[in-house]
Amino acid sequence: MVSLDTLTRLRRAQRFAAATVRPLTLPEGMTTPMGCDAVAAPARIGPLVLPRLPRVGCVYADRTHWWWLVPADSDYALEWPEPARYTTGALVSDGSTAPGLILRPDGTIPYTPPIPLYLALCRVTGTTPAWSRPLSA
Repeated sequence: MVSLDTLTRLRRAQRFAAATVRPLTLPEGMTTPMGCDAVAAPARIGPLVLPRLPRVGCVYADRTHWWWLVPADSDYALEWPEPARYTTGALVSDGSTAPGLILRPDGTIPYTPPIPLYLALCRVTGTTPAWSRPLSA
């Protein structure tokens, strides 16, 4: 029997197999005790999301996107709103320039709490959170 976890891992591996990707680099002294994934959003909405967060971890940016580091598996049972993208392993496309670190939290943990980030992205994009949507039969 194949579990939901196995199917999720296979889907993630398949999604990144064809692309040339690399992980975001953690600042020196940071640790990821819960693993590390990232949520990317267009750069135009990054500044709108930031003030809505009670705590901000490491945030990276380039001309087109901002990335927030979150604990691994923060996509479990969540549909991140478009145009946000969830990347397992904090992977980014291997473009010409690496995203730069624009915010670093105090301490050694690089995570932005995923639920406040999810809600802030929903608010900024005008998306109803998945648990608030009406059920259909």
